[in-house]
Amino acid sequence: MIVPQLTPDSDVVDAVVPSPNHGERRGVALPDMLLLHYTGMADAEVALKRLCQDDGEVSAHYFVFEDGRLLQLVAEAQRAWHAGEASWAGESDINSCSIGVEIVNPGHGLGYPDFPAAQIDTVIALARDILARHAIAPDRVLAHSDVAPLRKLDPGEKFPWGRLAAAGIGHWTWPEPIVAGAPALGPGDSGAEVRALQQAFASYGYGLELSGHYDAVTEAVVTAFQRHFRPARVDGTADASTRATLAKLLTARRAAA
Repeated sequence: MIVPQLTPDSDVVDAVVPSPNHGERRGVALPDMLLLHYTGMADAEVALKRLCQDDGEVSAHYFVFEDGRLLQLVAEAQRAWHAGEASWAGESDINSCSIGVEIVNPGHGLGYPDFPAAQIDTVIALARDILARHAIAPDRVLAHSDVAPLRKLDPGEKFPWGRLAAAGIGHWTWPEPIVAGAPALGPGDSGAEVRALQQAFASYGYGLELSGHYDAVTEAVVTAFQRHFRPARVDGTADASTRATLAKLLTARRAAA
């Protein structure tokens, strides 16, 4: 396949490595979401090859090495194939509305090391540049696990969302402390409290039904939320800390509206 020449969209880019895996955005002219991933493969070379091979059916707009080097693989105007089956705030074609950034890290299945400082410096610089050029709201800077909680873990609880927030990127509040023995909702629970919890998560953007039953989807959503916003303990249980942190985020968003 002949891949069209790619001109970098960002001055932060070190080099371009065009991927053939992209298409036209559907129903939107410009992206309004920034979605962060980890590569989840053994090393950068394997991951980059996968994102750029003709029959890979997967790609991303940007690729950040551990040492901070940044590649652009797909033009921002194009629809890269990074989100898969996903949803947020009622939208199901996340690829069409988002810019996808792959951050090199082998992931939970291969040791899950910390993200190097140089790598995060580049993610911050890139995100700032993207946000300066696109109308992306803070609460639409998201993790892959936020939009696909049943399938994905990335970029995971080690990703420094607080550091990004200090740089003006994303929607964030410092998590409420974990209190031992505090009441919690979890798998098997049902009733009005569970439905209210589901409503709060749905109001923030997570995709789940308001069934009133703490089912597998609810547990996955709580887990994804914890990975992003309350990483000190990721267990899928809606304890007081998790619920209070979610409430603070909702309140802050309403105040900023």
